[in-house]
Amino acid sequence: MDSNGFACIENAWEKHQSELRGYFTHRLGNVAQAEDLLQEVFLKAVRQEQQFFSLENPRAWLYQVAHNALVDYLRLKKSSVPLPDDLIVEPEPVIPVDDLSECVVRVLSELSDQDRDIIQHCDIEGTKLQVFADSHHLTLPAVKSRIQRARQRMRSHMTAACQVKFDEVGHVCCHVPRLPQSPQTL
Repeated sequence: MDSNGFACIENAWEKHQSELRGYFTHRLGNVAQAEDLLQEVFLKAVRQEQQFFSLENPRAWLYQVAHNALVDYLRLKKSSVPLPDDLIVEPEPVIPVDDLSECVVRVLSELSDQDRDIIQHCDIEGTKLQVFADSHHLTLPAVKSRIQRARQRMRSHMTAACQVKFDEVGHVCCHVPRLPQSPQTL
């Protein structure tokens, strides 16, 4: 931008900035925010450079830009809700099933080798029942029966050992973690 162009903007700005400041301050009731919006209007005038020089009525243009900036600010302010300073963020509740990992590991280690093997492969590692059947030279119906019985035994063991309780649809609702066994009690 050449010095004559900037002088044109500066001249118009000096004439109208105090009116614009009053316009913003009156509508916002906040001097700091009024100054911020006033600065936005000035920057838009500087960015418009050539178009600003050719304006017949720079005051009208500045007021139009000021009005648009005010509307944008108020629209943005309306869509955001300020949060109180004393807002307390509650920690996410621990879902009972998330807290069962130690109990599952312990109970799994106490199952028979056959039950532990099928639960480890099919339920924990995600091995397909047919793949497990093929690798263990079993039929698919035999694997389905074995895993069903192994799951029932594990559920019974967890209910007794970790005091796991289930809701009416079969989801874990609570449990009491079992303390690790000390070497003296083994």
